[in-house]
Amino acid sequence: MSDRVASDGDAVTTYRAELARSGGTRRPCLRLPEDVAPDAGDLIRLVLDGDEYHARIESDAKGAVIRGAYDNRRLARTDGEGTNRLVEWVRGVDLEVGRSVDVDEVTPGYLYGVRVPGRRAVYSVTRRPDSSLSSIAEGLDDR
Repeated sequence: MSDRVASDGDAVTTYRAELARSGGTRRPCLRLPEDVAPDAGDLIRLVLDGDEYHARIESDAKGAVIRGAYDNRRLARTDGEGTNRLVEWVRGVDLEVGRSVDVDEVTPGYLYGVRVPGRRAVYSVTRRPDSSLSSIAEGLDDR
């Protein structure tokens, strides 16, 4: 059984992030503050309204950005295939580009939650897999 933690609990650190535009497109993306940003190229888990997705951290001239959240790691790595759950979530909560959102760091460098400011969330804590197991899984995904 996994642990559950609330966004307002001591085990979670909350940061303020901004919804921005993804390059020249009209799609919203998530611009991360410097304090929270894992390294560019890292794959993380991103929780949106209780559902856990996979996202890749990217970087541009302004810093770290997440352009999409996808159903599995392979889709997150290819960025463009599959349904972009981050775009769906932004449209579903009726937020516009330029608005702030809360980003909860549940497991540093691995599991983050995004929520509308002022709303509370409860997360199932998943731990980062062992690096050797992660390498094996990535090898299988590439086949």
